[in-house]
This record gives sequence, structure tokens and C-alpha cells, in this order.
Amino acid sequence: MPIEPANAYARRLNTWDAAMIVIGGVIGAGIFLTPATVARNTSSGTEVLMLWAIGGLLTLAGVLCYAELGARRPQAGGIYVYLREAFGLLPAFLFGWTMALINYPGSVAAVATMFAEYFCAALGLPPLWVKPAAVGAIVFIVGVNLFGIRAGAWMQNVFTVLKLAAIALLVVAGLVLAHGRLGSVLAVDAAPPVSPWSFVGALLPVLFTYGGFHYLNDLAGEVRNPQRTLPRALGLGMAGVVICYLLANFAYLAGLGHAGLAASQAPAADLMRRLFGEHGATVIAVGIACSTFGYCAIAIAGGARVLQTMGADGVFFRAAGRVDPRTRAPQIALALLGAWAAVLAYSGSFNQLLNYTTVGEWLGHVFGIGTLFWYRKHFIDQPAPYQVPFYPLLPLIFVITVFGVIVASAIHAPGDAGMSLLIIALGVPVYYGWQRWTRRQPA
Repeated sequence: MPIEPANAYARRLNTWDAAMIVIGGVIGAGIFLTPATVARNTSSGTEVLMLWAIGGLLTLAGVLCYAELGARRPQAGGIYVYLREAFGLLPAFLFGWTMALINYPGSVAAVATMFAEYFCAALGLPPLWVKPAAVGAIVFIVGVNLFGIRAGAWMQNVFTVLKLAAIALLVVAGLVLAHGRLGSVLAVDAAPPVSPWSFVGALLPVLFTYGGFHYLNDLAGEVRNPQRTLPRALGLGMAGVVICYLLANFAYLAGLGHAGLAASQAPAADLMRRLFGEHGATVIAVGIACSTFGYCAIAIAGGARVLQTMGADGVFFRAAGRVDPRTRAPQIALALLGAWAAVLAYSGSFNQLLNYTTVGEWLGHVFGIGTLFWYRKHFIDQPAPYQVPFYPLLPLIFVITVFGVIVASAIHAPGDAGMSLLIIALGVPVYYGWQRWTRRQPA
């Protein structure tokens, strides 16, 4: 058995762990809230289910592309590594600058706050406890991950199983409430139909709810037998997410109807309240708290690996690039990411950051999968252990469709899109300033 270098990650994640990371990284709070937004932009249950199926198939196409990229470069850092090798250090830094320093901690802060809201509601605690609970959750997650990937994997496996149980409970509740009226799930509302642009616009929140499948590639340096495990875990995990999302939306439509779903502000709670009363709403609040907590655990672990890779490349603090020889965890990167996320959570200044970096995140996916064409061209004599089927059709479909959604999002919210591009552009002088500063430092 080969001996792992003391300063490298240890490959301790098996297929089950990796698949749980995919599921846990995608399923957060979105599936408990977003279906109402989608229903408001459609005129029938058929259109709702169609949008979630389209979003799932599109995401599966992207996941298969990430499977080949992960098999080609099974290293920590994910998209950052692919961009660095294909396009150079500056584009990779711009991605890391946008994601690891803004989007990852911003999303952790936002979801940790959502966890705290549901957690406090379930325990009957006053709103005054929300911010301390959010910060406490972040500190706890970072503390567990400091002990290494096995401790972090154990924690996220538990919470992923709990979030799947919450979705299963929703599905059962929806089917019970249907009372043999399952045919009405696909019925068209009596209200005037929505415009085609609204239907297309509804795909945007669907895609965002499917986001997060890239976290496993951030942790690829810790996956056992990655050339085989990564494609299998990505495929199985994402297929499981698509099934869960379709079943959950079917349950919402069966229990609330399309009009009821469109009118709801909290469809999961409304569905459970109809069947079990306020106790049902409390139970699903606990389930959503578990789901959001599990997402935070994966986002912190994945984001820290990107920061660590940037530190090792010299485009972030060198200390952040260290991997602890005993735990094989990027402890300094974890602490920095957790501290910044905690500051954002306590200050409540994360919503605009997330709005501003959403375009940058999906541009990262577009260019990340775009590197697949570079690898196929420059390594034609070195085929990957796993290759995406129907190449180049699947990556082209993903890139073109997601880019089209980005353009539609920019037209709908030009201010947020403009700020996102401005944040990316500000990374250019930061990059060159950092390079100049590091050259002046002693080795």
C-alpha cells in the first residue's frame, strides 16, 4: 500500500460518502420553498413537473461532464484546478476570488441563518437567538472538520439521511392528502396562462435549486479510487436528487393543488400542517433545519479546499495552503472561511453578496465545463478513465443552455448581474497586487 505524503490529503471517502456529498450539497432549503415560485410562473402542474424534469436532465448533463473532469484531475480544488490548467492562473484566481472569498462564505452565512430560523422556531426560541445560533452552527461545523475528512463525512452522512427522511415524509403527506385525486395534479388552472417568458424564467430558480453538485469535485483529492468512484457517485447522487425533487413537487401538487402551491409562502409547512396540524409544521421545520445544516457542512468543507489550493499556488495566504500532517485537513483555510462566514451571518450582510455572485457562480460552471474541450484537444492520446457520453453534445447543451439562462437573468436583474461582473473584474488588480506583494516576501 503506497504511503501518502504527510502534507497531502488522505483518500478516505468511499462511494457512499461521495454520493452523500453530492446529495447533501444539492439539497438544501430550496426544494422546501422554491416550488411555490415555480408554480407562480406556470399555469399547470404539468408545466411545473416539466420544468423540474428539464432542470434535472440539464444538471445531469453537467454532472456527467464534471465526472470526466474529476476522473482526469482527481485533486482538491475542482473548477479552480481545471481553469488553472486550461486557461492559466489569472482566470482560476478570478473564479476563486468570486467563489471561495464571496459566494461560498455568503451562501454558508445565508443557509446557516435559515437553519437558525427553523431551529429556533422548532424549539420555540425568540428571534434574538437566530444570529448566535447561526454563528454557533458554523463554529461547530468548522470544529468537526478540523479533525479531518472522516469526521466531516460522518456528520454530513447523518444529516443527508435526515434530509432525505424529511422529503420522504413530504411525499407521503402529499399522497395521503390527495385522496384519490391524483389526476388533478396535472390540471390547468382557470386563471389566465402565464407568458412563455415567465415559463422560461421559472427555469432559473429550478437550476439554482439543482446547484451544488460541484462540491464533490472540490473534495476529489480525498476520494478513494477517484477515477471509478467520482463518476459513479456523481451519477448516482444526482439521479437520486432528481427523483427526490420530482416526487416532492408531485406531493406538493397532490396535497395543495397548483393554485394552492402558487399561493403558498412555505409549501412544505403548509402541506404538513394540512395533515398533522401545527405539530406537522414543527416536524418539517426540524427536517429543514437538518437539511440546511448538512448543506453548510459540505459547503464549508468544499470551499476550504479551494482556499487551500489557492494558498498553495501563492495567490492567497501561504499559511492557508497548508494541510495538517496529522488530520490531513486544511485547518487554516477552514478557520478563515468559517470566520468570514460567521462575520457575514452575524452582520446579516450576505443577501446582496449572494445576489451579486450568482452570475459569477454559473459563469464558473460554464467555463469549468468548457475546459473539457481543452482537455479533449490537448490530451487526445491520453483518454480519461471515464468519458462523458455523447460528447460533444452534452457539454454543448449544458454550456449553451446555462449561458442563455445567465443572459436571461442579466436582463431580468441587470443591477445584480453588473455587480457580479464588477466583482470579477476587481479581482484582476487584486491578483497582480497580490503577485507583487508575495514576490517581496521572504521564502
